[in-house]
Amino acid sequence: MTENTTRTETLAEDLLLLLFQPDSGTIAGEVTLYYVLAGGVLAELGLADRVRVDGGKVAVVSDNPPADELLRTTWDYVLEKPRGVQTVLAAQGPPLRAAVLARLVERGHLREARGFLGVRRQELGDTGRRETLLAAVRAALVDGVDPDPRIAALAALVSASGTLPQFHRDIPWTSPVIARAKEFERGEWGAGAAAEAVTRTMTAIIVNSVVVAMAVAPKG
Repeated sequence: MTENTTRTETLAEDLLLLLFQPDSGTIAGEVTLYYVLAGGVLAELGLADRVRVDGGKVAVVSDNPPADELLRTTWDYVLEKPRGVQTVLAAQGPPLRAAVLARLVERGHLREARGFLGVRRQELGDTGRRETLLAAVRAALVDGVDPDPRIAALAALVSASGTLPQFHRDIPWTSPVIARAKEFERGEWGAGAAAEAVTRTMTAIIVNSVVVAMAVAPKG
């Protein structure tokens, strides 16, 4: 089966798919996952120039709402008034896991199976999308390839989630990779036009807010 390219996956979907661990059927970083997924939604809205971050506040750029319902919910929340990045993460993150997971199953990237005693679990589907994403992130972090902004944001969010060591088999947990990942968190990737610099800065603010939110979140 080949990957379905007629629909566009959100950054949050790609992020959760990448965090899915095929060998165990678990998702890396479960405890603070909702901050990371919300960061993915905000980053995507920023990449699409639908929101901006100024003085630590997220504000809507125009009155053109995103068509995707997953993005629209957060966009509507910010439309009410500018809000702190961490406020948006905490308010919008909790429902995302179930919604995003359902999309991944619907699109065939994951599939539901019955495990021990009939417990439902997820398995990797055969669309090949996770392998494609992993290869792109590996190229950026290991091989030094300049990624597009979306892959850069994906790599930065995986790094911010603290789960990168769990990818050691595919992305070696080495000092150069750690340093490169931290550069991505700071928005230091490539050297594009001024507009891209704004995007890199905004993504870095969002990613840093994810890091801060996770640092103070209960771990139990």
